Amino acid sequence: MRHHQNSMKIGTITTVRPPARFGEVNIGNSNIVKKFKEKPSVNNGWINGGFFVFNYKIFSFFKKKNEIFEREPLERLVKKKQLSAFKHIGLWQCMDTPRDKKIISLMLKKNKLY
Repeated sequence: MRHHQNSMKIGTITTVRPPARFGEVNIGNSNIVKKFKEKPSVNNGWINGGFFVFNYKIFSFFKKKNEIFEREPLERLVKKKQLSAFKHIGLWQCMDTPRDKKIISLMLKKNKLY
């Protein structure tokens, strides 16, 4: 909230570095593995972390009844330079699939969310 209020923008999106889903293998000459790293964090890009904060002006960015929020309204905010990014560095895990739910349940069970 503090970041959003300080930005003086209509909206703030929480961004995160996505965890890699697969291990990374760098292969050199003669198919010799030069480097192997299991599920490294991605360091060169940010993704939508799924949390937003907006002020009341967001409603003027909806033009049609069935617009997809993450498309037209957010793209309009970006064009107007009214969307700020909060870079979240801590723990983040998506929950889009049953597999994701299983991962989070295991983390909770093992008390590894902190």
